Amino acid sequence: MSFDDDSLRRWKEKLLGCVEGDLNGQMEPEVKFHSIGIISSDFGEINTPLPVDGNRSSQVHFTLKEGSRYQLKLTFNVLHNIVSGLNYSNIVWKGGLQVDQSKGMLGTFAPQREPYVHTLEEETTPSGALARGIYSAKLKVHPTIHA
Repeated sequence: MSFDDDSLRRWKEKLLGCVEGDLNGQMEPEVKFHSIGIISSDFGEINTPLPVDGNRSSQVHFTLKEGSRYQLKLTFNVLHNIVSGLNYSNIVWKGGLQVDQSKGMLGTFAPQREPYVHTLEEETTPSGALARGIYSAKLKVHPTIHA
């Protein structure tokens, strides 16, 4: 689509209000994460601000009991333009071997002043004698951008 496409401009105005004022001349959207949290009935909620400050490791450590149910919570803003198809992937390793992977769609988001808060689906930690140990995980967010 062309940036001069009148129907595209009208669609964005309908979603965003006045396109010119909201975009400030920028067409590329930006997703800025403020915090990641973990919610569990065992201990409540733990939130870690992002980016992690320089005085701490870039890794966030926490302990979950085996068989615990938990949810990840993301707090973020969308700036400059619409982000559609915001996806996530969460990969879990134990002892250097990948043991779990989950993927999902967060959705489509328009720029707004208030941060979005999105809670992922509930998951359960592994249980049993063979499942005990230290795990590491990496959460990635992948936007699909439509200008």
